[in-house]
Amino acid sequence: MALLTSGTTAPTAGGRAAGAKKVSFMESQRLAKQKAYEKQAKKKKIGLADVCVFTQQLSSMLEAGLPLVQALEALQEQTEQPVFQIIIREVKADVSSGTAFSDSVRKFPKAFPNLFISMVEAGEASGGLASILGKVAVYFEQSVALTKKVKGAMTYPIAVITLAVGLVNVLLIMVIPVFAEMFSGFGADLPKPTQMLIDLSDFLKGNIIYIAVGLFVAFKLLTKFISTPKGRVIKDQTLFKIPVVGNLVQKVSVSRFCRTYAILLRSGVPILRSLEIVSNASGNTYIENAVLKITRHVSQGGQLSEVLATDPFFPPMVKHMAKAGETTGNVDGMMDKISDFYDAEVETIVDALTSLMEPILICVLGVVIGGIVMAMFLPIFQLSSVVG
Repeated sequence: MALLTSGTTAPTAGGRAAGAKKVSFMESQRLAKQKAYEKQAKKKKIGLADVCVFTQQLSSMLEAGLPLVQALEALQEQTEQPVFQIIIREVKADVSSGTAFSDSVRKFPKAFPNLFISMVEAGEASGGLASILGKVAVYFEQSVALTKKVKGAMTYPIAVITLAVGLVNVLLIMVIPVFAEMFSGFGADLPKPTQMLIDLSDFLKGNIIYIAVGLFVAFKLLTKFISTPKGRVIKDQTLFKIPVVGNLVQKVSVSRFCRTYAILLRSGVPILRSLEIVSNASGNTYIENAVLKITRHVSQGGQLSEVLATDPFFPPMVKHMAKAGETTGNVDGMMDKISDFYDAEVETIVDALTSLMEPILICVLGVVIGGIVMAMFLPIFQLSSVVG
């Protein structure tokens, strides 16, 4: 019988089988996840921040002289987002087999915006793919920064409002009934504010599930309606009419329009194709309608500034700057200046809103909570007249 060294044990057949089964199970799980990611590749929308990082890194690698296939292989390994990793792998396989890079990325419209695809086409045609991708990366970076700025400003008020709604519901459903039970022994009519608050508490306590389900269904229906053409128009019209918010939405939309149009023109994309991409990238029905009129006018030999001059959505400065750009032959430069100006305006408005929002929300929250507390203590303050 073979001797075993001290402190070791011979692996049993059962142990080996269990280990093999565990490895097999983990491998099957990995394959199942891989297949799930592959199914999502053409359906899942990739965030602009991820596309921005991809574009920056790809531009840098191409500028350094690395072949496209090797650059894509390196990016596939570096990308942490599993679905985006699958997409890059598929694009790399297509490019390796001789497919044009622009045709490869066009297969994944949810991952790569129209702007990216058109710029890649322009880069392939001009032979300057690396430099054009660098411009796209800068554009994406500016767009991401602006979006983060606006979303960051909205985070605080949304958090405070959510906290306030939760706190008020806790008071109405859990605290008010305790006071109501105490007041029921007074044998006299309660003050109207107190009685209204108790009635509201009873209603919420008895129907909280139905209210929650109703709000969820209403939210889903509203989201679905907003995604329809008519719903998008109504949403944009409503936002545009809200004080301050409408001004902010207008400036963000105009800035995006000018920045996108400028980078497309500078990269050699034809005007009509540039306008089509601008319309798709705008996400705003006012811009889409304006671009439709501009496309029709330009195709008949007209100028961009002539349509902008008659469209009320665009501020006067945009019209004058566009006209000056056409006169000097520097439309893209003027559009960039307009975009820089409105980006600065947006930052100013967002900073002002953030500064004003805090005291306003504190006051509103104080009035609501204070009103509830006063309504519940009102019978105690009037105890001599309430107690029969």
